[in-house]
Amino acid sequence: MEPIRYEPEEVICRCKQVTLGDIDRALHNHTHFSDVEKEFAQVQKMTACSTGCGGCHDKIMAVISQIISG
Repeated sequence: MEPIRYEPEEVICRCKQVTLGDIDRALHNHTHFSDVEKEFAQVQKMTACSTGCGGCHDKIMAVISQIISG
């Protein structure tokens, strides 16, 4: 699968104005990645992403999956 390419300032969650950079920073506050669902919950807690309309959920999951898989 081709990696997703986003710019750090690209808004991923429009409702909460969360960027790819925000998600990346939230993930890199952890040194151990367990699974995508748990990391999503942590990112959501830190950024409030996907707490508005929820339309960004799948995109955020894909970004997190890509980041934690290297």
